[in-house]
Amino acid sequence: MNFCSHCGTRVVVRVPTGDTLPRHVCDACGTIHYQNPKIVVGCIPEWDNRILLCRRAIEPRRGLWTVPAGFMENGETTGDGARRETLEEAHARVEIDSLFALYNIPHISQVYMLFRARLLDLDFSAGEETLEVRLCGETEVPWDDIAFATVRNTLTHYFNDRRKGRFEFHIGTIEPLPRSPARSGT
Repeated sequence: MNFCSHCGTRVVVRVPTGDTLPRHVCDACGTIHYQNPKIVVGCIPEWDNRILLCRRAIEPRRGLWTVPAGFMENGETTGDGARRETLEEAHARVEIDSLFALYNIPHISQVYMLFRARLLDLDFSAGEETLEVRLCGETEVPWDDIAFATVRNTLTHYFNDRRKGRFEFHIGTIEPLPRSPARSGT
């Protein structure tokens, strides 16, 4: 990439503030051009019948709760990506277990892959993209403040499966909310 697709100025390759990898950056308009697959990986970190949730410090959905997850980087496996995102967002170390949920989100060209994972210790804290981290039992989950439908669906399946005593693999598609019809004026 030579030029910014937003303003047309020549881009440079450097590691932006708060990042760890070189990116194409436009110094004129501040746009960072990420070159990632549109696969989101993450996990449900488990500890003693509780799960670790993160309150988002970034948009979209700043201030709402999610599981640690984010875009895969080139050159990593889905499990490596889920582990890295958990470390970045919650400073938590996990052992990745089985793939638990896969959600297609065609209207934004993303696929979510969420794993079950075991926290290796209780040494966790909010990362740069996180306001707060918290271990929650099912009744402590802030259900009204969950950031994304993928996370809400995944957590619902997780707690239902736990009550049944067996975890299954879940797959689904998240469709956009229907647009309300335009009102006609009289």
